[in-house]
Amino acid sequence: MKLLTMIAVMAATIAIGKSVAAETGLGTLIEREQASLSAVPERKFNGFFGIRNNPFKTRKARPQVEYSKAWLDAQPKAAGGEQFACLAEALYFEARGETVKGQFAVAEVILNRVKSAQFPNSLCGVIKQGTGRKYQCQFTYTCDGHKEVINEKKAYQRVAKVARAALDGLKSELTGGATYYHTTAVRPRWSRTFTNTTRIGVHLFYRDERYRTALSN
Repeated sequence: MKLLTMIAVMAATIAIGKSVAAETGLGTLIEREQASLSAVPERKFNGFFGIRNNPFKTRKARPQVEYSKAWLDAQPKAAGGEQFACLAEALYFEARGETVKGQFAVAEVILNRVKSAQFPNSLCGVIKQGTGRKYQCQFTYTCDGHKEVINEKKAYQRVAKVARAALDGLKSELTGGATYYHTTAVRPRWSRTFTNTTRIGVHLFYRDERYRTALSN
């Protein structure tokens, strides 16, 4: 209201000025100035007269991730393109039996690989690396000779939401820049070479110090 009042006062002043200045040749100039002021959006005057909109009024708070099935179930159905589909499928076959936090951690490793010069630069490229050579792939489910069939629909819907949230950046750093992981049931040879960063659920996470991701720098 203060802004509108001030504009009204300015308009009245201009109107008075026009009658006074009509004989001085300034009338045309005043009309042009008035037209220019009318064309300026109201938001441009914010702060000009000491009036400032609350900068937090329309800012939306960033959603916080909760590592629970209840939080996942409360999220909208996840959807996306090819890269999203690859990540959701990988989480289903690699981590659907893990805790929600563990699923986010596996998603983080895959995203870390995309950022590393050691691996392909897309999610699908990372996940399908080595596919076609039995047991020579990076993710066993892609080259174990079995067809990838998603039978547990509820589990897939949940990991798909994890994939969506991870792609949207709704997570915190969990693995210390890890680009490898394995379950506690096995001990691959490379685990003795790489740096163990953490354990989450039944997975141990590792970082190859020769290649550092943006998250581990």
